[in-house]
Amino acid sequence: MGAAASTVYYNIRLRHPTLSMPIIDYDLALLFQPMLMLGISIGVAFNVLFADWMVTILLLIIFLVTSTKAFFRGVAAWKKETLFKKEAARILAQTVNEEAEGYIPLSSGPTNSRREQVSIFENICWSELGLLLLVWGTFLALQITKNYTSNCSISYWVLNSLQIPVAVAVTMHEAVNLYKGEKKIQSKGDEGTNWRAFQLILYCLIGILAGIVGGLLGLGGGFILGPLFLELGVPPQVSSATATFIMTFSASMSVIEYYLLKRFPVPYALYFSVVAIISALIGQKAVGKLIKILGRASLIIFILAFTIFVSAVSLGGTGIFNMIGKMERHEYMGFENLCKQH
Repeated sequence: MGAAASTVYYNIRLRHPTLSMPIIDYDLALLFQPMLMLGISIGVAFNVLFADWMVTILLLIIFLVTSTKAFFRGVAAWKKETLFKKEAARILAQTVNEEAEGYIPLSSGPTNSRREQVSIFENICWSELGLLLLVWGTFLALQITKNYTSNCSISYWVLNSLQIPVAVAVTMHEAVNLYKGEKKIQSKGDEGTNWRAFQLILYCLIGILAGIVGGLLGLGGGFILGPLFLELGVPPQVSSATATFIMTFSASMSVIEYYLLKRFPVPYALYFSVVAIISALIGQKAVGKLIKILGRASLIIFILAFTIFVSAVSLGGTGIFNMIGKMERHEYMGFENLCKQH
């Protein structure tokens, strides 16, 4: 949560690399965030229910598949950038030759009126952000209220169920506007229009799945949304910024839910939050400079793939080590009771 929050603080002032819009795609966030939040609540419940070895195996499978797909996506993006660089060099050489011969062609086509810098208040889509905060605040209120009820009581399940209409209503509002063409995913340019109903339903289901996995593994869902946005054709910078923005909402909700379940060691978490905040800010600046120097946004994809792979090895290895220890001690390794009092 600390890393996501500090990254959003850095990104919220930045603009899209080629279009006149923020680097965070607020409409894309609004399409996925409510369902992601709903999935987080389900995932946290599964975390209580599932045995450690089940979580470990699921983590390994998801991380290895996601990192592999992200890596090959990065390779494809690197090849496209190489072709673009060669074409740009050819056009530059041709222009230099024409100027040397005394012929300077008139520019044609629309000029790029994108502003490099705007104020932070201009760079935020306030109506979309308001809806995102409304979903987050509603879920927070329901979780806190649920903490004062008995596990698996009627009021407990009623409060849990109230999350569904909130998430569905906000997501449907955004999906219908996208379907009718009244809104578009601006970060995709002209491709951000003409959404089909099947696509929108599929993405909503993926949002719930990402939330379930994020809540189950305590990840916030960003590791799944980042590669998914790349598959949708969103530029790497925008994909990373938007996924992290959404993850701030879901990760903070995971923190609150685990704290209410008394599964949250505060001093331990605060220490790593500080480390993550500092590391995220350094990483943002370092990667930003590398992209400017090398002209390759695909670096973001490779870093994402590498991070997911390292997480799979380290977390998976730790989980397997703990699982072997429990087997040697003959400890219970089955499903837990969701309705026990915490």
